[in-house]
Amino acid sequence: MRSWANEPTVDVIVVGAGNAAACAALAARDDGATVLMLEAAPREERGGNSTYTAGAMRYVFNGVDDVRSVVPDLTPDVIENTDFGAYTEEDFFDDMFRVTQYRTDPVLVEILVRQSLPTLQWMRHQGVRFQTSHGRQAYKVDGRFKFWGGLSVEVWGGGPGLVDMLHTSLEKKGVQVAYETNAVALITDDQGVCGVRVKQNGQTRDLHAKAVVLACGGFESNAEMRARYLGPNWDLAKVRGTRFNTGNGIRMALDIGAMPCGHWSGAHAVGWDQNAPAFGDLAVGDAFQKHSYPFGILINARGERFVDEGADFRNYTYAKYGREILNQPGQFAWQVFDAKVSHLLRDEYRIRQITKVSADTLEDLADRMDGVDREGFMRTVLEYNAAVRQEVPFNPNTKDGRSAEGISPRKSHWANTIDTGPFEAYAVTCGVTFTFGGLKINENAQVEETSGQSIPGLFAAGELVGGLFYHNYPGGTGLTSGAVFGKIAGREAAAFAKQERSRTAA
Repeated sequence: MRSWANEPTVDVIVVGAGNAAACAALAARDDGATVLMLEAAPREERGGNSTYTAGAMRYVFNGVDDVRSVVPDLTPDVIENTDFGAYTEEDFFDDMFRVTQYRTDPVLVEILVRQSLPTLQWMRHQGVRFQTSHGRQAYKVDGRFKFWGGLSVEVWGGGPGLVDMLHTSLEKKGVQVAYETNAVALITDDQGVCGVRVKQNGQTRDLHAKAVVLACGGFESNAEMRARYLGPNWDLAKVRGTRFNTGNGIRMALDIGAMPCGHWSGAHAVGWDQNAPAFGDLAVGDAFQKHSYPFGILINARGERFVDEGADFRNYTYAKYGREILNQPGQFAWQVFDAKVSHLLRDEYRIRQITKVSADTLEDLADRMDGVDREGFMRTVLEYNAAVRQEVPFNPNTKDGRSAEGISPRKSHWANTIDTGPFEAYAVTCGVTFTFGGLKINENAQVEETSGQSIPGLFAAGELVGGLFYHNYPGGTGLTSGAVFGKIAGREAAAFAKQERSRTAA
C-alpha cells in the first residue's frame, strides 16, 4: 500500500484528529470527498482535547423520546425511575446568552442550538454510542433521579471512547490519518487555500488539496500565548488536556489574512488538582477536576472565601472559577467539605492521584492545609456557619435557596454548615481547558478574512473558532459545538472540492 505522502492531491485535508476534526472528515467522506487528516500527536495521544473530556454533550431535548433517539437502549426501569425533564431551544439560547454576558455570536449560536439534537443523532449513526449521565448530572432524591443543569447524556467511555469510536468509523470509510505530522503553514494561490505545508520526521513537504478544514484546537498549550493574550500568571496554569494545542491552526490562518474573533483574553478554566502534571495525563483523564465545590466552601491562602460556590449549578460556574483560583495568592485554593455532604462528592474525589487532607476536627484540618492561614480559616468557618439559613431544606437537584447571608461573598444555594466531622479538604489550582479567542467563521464554517469575505477553500471548527464563548461557558457545549460545526465544515469543504474539480476539468 502506498503511503499518504505519495498520494495525489486529495479533495479535503483536515488538520486535527479530535471530535471536530473527525466529524468534519466523516461528513466530507460521506459526501464523496477523499480525505486526509493530519495529527501532530502520535497515535497513542491522538484526539486533541477530546480525548481528555468526560464526554458530556449539551443538546436540545423536549422529553424522554428525544433522549431515547440518542440513547436507544434506555431501559423501561431507568425511564420509570428518572425525571429527565426537558432542555428546550429557549433554555439553550438563554444559557448561552446569559453566561457569555450576551456577547455570543447570534448566527453561530442559532446554528449550534438548532443543530444540536440532529448532530448527536447523526453521530449515533456514525457509530458513537451514548449513555445517560446519571452518575454526574442527576441525584437520587425520594427514590427518583432528577436531571439538572441541562445535560442528560454523555459519550460511552468518555473522551477516549468518543475518539476511538470516531476513528473506527473513519477507518471503515477509508480516511487516512498522518500521525506526528505538524501543520506549519497554509498553501495559497490566487484561487484561495490549496494545501498545507507540514513537517514530519524533521522533513518539510507540501500536501495539496482542494479544501482545508482547520480543527486543531486553541492556544491553551502554549504558555507564551497564554501569557500574551490571557494575561499575567496564565503561563503558570496547568493544562487539562493535550500538549499539542499550541495555536498553530490559528496562527496559520492569521498569517494569510484571516479575521481574529472572539474573547482572546478569555478561556475555559476550572479547579484542577494542585499537584497534577503540567499537561493532561491519559491514565487519569478528566479526574483531576474537582467540581463538587457547590456543596462546600472554597478558601484561599488567607483562609478566606472568594467566590459564591452556590451561585448556580456547577455546569454554569466551573469554567470561570479556574480564573478566580488563579487570581488568589499562590494560585491555589482548598475545597472544604464536612461529613454531611461527603457522599455527594463526584467520583473524581476518590482517585489515588489527589491532593487531599482529612481530620476529625476543624482545628486539625486547618493545620494540615498547606499554605493556609489557620486563624483566617477558623474565623471564616465560624462566620459562614452562623450565616447559613438552616431552616431552608437542602436539595442538590434544584437551586434550593439554602443560602448563607450577611457575609461576603454570600452563598446563594446549597449552603451547609461546616461542623460535622470527619472533614475533608482538596487542594486545587487553575486548569485551563481551551481558549475562547480564534477565527471568524460564517454559517457555512468558512473562515473569513479581515475584509469580511470568506477565504476560498478554508473552513474551521472546534476550539479555534472564535465568537461563541465569552467570560464563561455552559458545560458540555464544547463537544457539541465541535461536532455541529465540524459536520458543517466537512460537508461544505466537500462541496467546495467538488466545485473545484468541475472548474479545473472545464
